[in-house]
Amino acid sequence: MSQPEVTAREARRVAEEARSSEFTHASFARELYLGRFRPEVLWPEPSESTPPADPRAEAFLTDLRHYLDEYVDGARIEAEDHIDDEVLAGLARIGAFGMTIPREYGGVALSHVDYNRALILAGSANPSLGALLSAHQSIGVPEPVKVFGTPEQKETYLRRCAEGAISAFLLTEPDVGSDPARLHASATRTPEGDYLIDGVKLWATNAVLAEVFVVMARVPPDPDGGGGGITAFIVEADTPGITIERRNEFMGLRGLENAVVRFHQVRVPARNVVGAEGKGLKIALTTLNTGRLSIPALCVAGSKWSLTIARQWARERVQWGAPIGKHAAIAHQVAFIAATTYAQEAVVQIAAELADAESADIRIEAALAKLWCSEMAWQVADAMVQIRGGRGYETARSLAARGERAVPAEQLLRDLRINRIFEGSSEIMHLLIAREAVDEHLRVAGALIDPDADSADRARAAADAAMFYGGWLPRLVAGPGDLPASFASYGPAAPALRYVERTSRRLARNTFYGMVRWQGGLEKRQGFLARVVDVGAELFAQTAVQAHAARTPEIGSRQRLADAFCRQSRVRVERLFRELWRNSDDGDEAVAAQVLAGDFSWAEDGVIDPSAGTGPWIATATEGPSTAENLARRYRR
Repeated sequence: MSQPEVTAREARRVAEEARSSEFTHASFARELYLGRFRPEVLWPEPSESTPPADPRAEAFLTDLRHYLDEYVDGARIEAEDHIDDEVLAGLARIGAFGMTIPREYGGVALSHVDYNRALILAGSANPSLGALLSAHQSIGVPEPVKVFGTPEQKETYLRRCAEGAISAFLLTEPDVGSDPARLHASATRTPEGDYLIDGVKLWATNAVLAEVFVVMARVPPDPDGGGGGITAFIVEADTPGITIERRNEFMGLRGLENAVVRFHQVRVPARNVVGAEGKGLKIALTTLNTGRLSIPALCVAGSKWSLTIARQWARERVQWGAPIGKHAAIAHQVAFIAATTYAQEAVVQIAAELADAESADIRIEAALAKLWCSEMAWQVADAMVQIRGGRGYETARSLAARGERAVPAEQLLRDLRINRIFEGSSEIMHLLIAREAVDEHLRVAGALIDPDADSADRARAAADAAMFYGGWLPRLVAGPGDLPASFASYGPAAPALRYVERTSRRLARNTFYGMVRWQGGLEKRQGFLARVVDVGAELFAQTAVQAHAARTPEIGSRQRLADAFCRQSRVRVERLFRELWRNSDDGDEAVAAQVLAGDFSWAEDGVIDPSAGTGPWIATATEGPSTAENLARRYRR
């Protein structure tokens, strides 16, 4: 079957149709991008500053910590490239595969907050283990079935997963990443009402181990043109016609059981459709709204460990007569690691609380948490490796062999790197968040910049825009952030909140200037939009870290660290504002076009390409190496 040819407009249409419009509660971040600062959305009432712990969740977390301490050897997972079946069986016994599943189906029913705590524990024991548990529950069978499944699907599959049946989510294809309009896998209806799935799925995490998949495939429309579309299916992994082509290998996450999966005439009963035909992409995106929070939780695990190593090593290592942490160059990095780690924890905690409360639209917050935490965790780990120097680059096994503490610093860099790609690369996250951030503008004035709009639509849009901007723009001129006594009820957080309030208005003004300047061309100004998104991410993190510090009775040291983060963040924000209008974007894009045209190929002279002649850039659906050859090393289900 040939790959569908899809225009940019069609790709956008498919993505837009999948955006949920069912949210009715306010989004802190969306309001922030509009210059409306609402800290109360993130701030607890005084009586709620320390919510009571769930005793069943605490008992599970205690059991999980004990099990990880006693039975999980992270170094062994790294050395052997897999997680032992015995480890997985033990995790199943304590309920780790049912953490998010309701208790009526045998699960532990952790809140988002407690689930993130569990992932931080598991990710610190070994990042591959954290990724396995996250992929199974955050985007695998449990979440979409819990939200969209029928009662029969919930009883069957949630219970099985809670008992330890591992699941996987299959969306990506060899030539389809973040552009679902080009989805190739097909699900053809049979005369009996079932479906036959054909296609190849790439980078299916857990697929080598999984008993059950959630598969996205395109159903052709009915003869009359109705129905069809991208659809989610529950598929038993042992169904005839499914082949695990190979277990993929990566620079990090050595224990990850990630595979290429081929479907050939795989029969799936109609009762295994999740939701309805054509709802698959919406199900996937809705699942990711909260599922994305697992990535920043795993980032927090890496950053917390980086802080531990950086602190201990900066005190232990002596150079030029003093511990290296006393030297300013290292002290700056230690301060960055400590403040940024605490802010990441705050962002994850606050976003998870919003998800638990179900009182706000968290699409932007979840995406911001994923984007910002994955980028900052990478910087934190890189700084820790730099502080360790040569020992940061040396493997833990080599360190141990010569009698030193086996610190897997370089492994953390390799393991964390994927988080900037997993579940939407940073570039895609920028575009997704930017689309949500300007949603109100597009709703009000979209027809004015839409080349396909007719004169009547443009006239209505002009009237709506005049009304909206006539009331909105004047409010961006001045606000509480300009008044020294504002936000006094928030105590020591008040100065930081005043900065965020006035900066959110400044950001909204700049976004509006961009719309006026480029109009319909704004969507192509990806550098401008990315900086707008990044400013909002920093302001969200500043607010979250202040709210997080205020929730703890022993506020002293936490407030100091929160304030330190806000000072560092402001420096980044001011740089981003400068670069909104003073940058090299246009020139860089012109140079990139020349590079792609081969104008500068002479700059590549003098090197050898070890990949030359080894295969196509992207394998087609009909290509693929021998299954037996690729799985001879190890194949478990």
